[in-house]
Amino acid sequence: MRWFGPGDLEVAGSGFQIKNKVVVLYDHASLVPQHGQLYFCLGGEGADGRLPWGSIELVSLWDGGHCECRRDEAAGVLKSELLPEYARLQLSQIRPPGALDLQNHIPEYSGYSFLPDGRYAAGAWLCTEKEVRDYVEMQRDYQHRVLICDRDDFAVLEIVEGKLVFPDEQILQKAAKENGQRGEMAMT
Repeated sequence: MRWFGPGDLEVAGSGFQIKNKVVVLYDHASLVPQHGQLYFCLGGEGADGRLPWGSIELVSLWDGGHCECRRDEAAGVLKSELLPEYARLQLSQIRPPGALDLQNHIPEYSGYSFLPDGRYAAGAWLCTEKEVRDYVEMQRDYQHRVLICDRDDFAVLEIVEGKLVFPDEQILQKAAKENGQRGEMAMT
């Protein structure tokens, strides 16, 4: 497993937003080398960069375990092109921060993220359109392809290499116009 250093960081230090970013930890007390040093930041009081000593909530991109540390223990944000395949697959299964509890809510959508060769891991259940938007925001910088399906497993949104490919702009404009008259937004 590769150990990431300062040259692998897009930004380093503490005066910037790291929520929804892959961060590299160097010195976290619970960091075990065989579990890697890559974590996805879910949020926390230190995530916006104003409190370098504030806590941040993280998910390991090695094993999916949750942990918390201080912002100043995060070296910085990893360059997205350096994210290994195992980490991309683990990231694809993380539900957005604030997602509804699946024991009390029925998922309306599922989110999948694919590697360039077509491999993917189990998807993430998403209950609301906000969760869909948040999932896409989490994944788009790191994944080759992001696919959102409805409960019947029909595609409702697809992004490839960061660009929306389905639905196309004409369909979106038509839906926005129709839904604007009704005051709602639809994913289909």
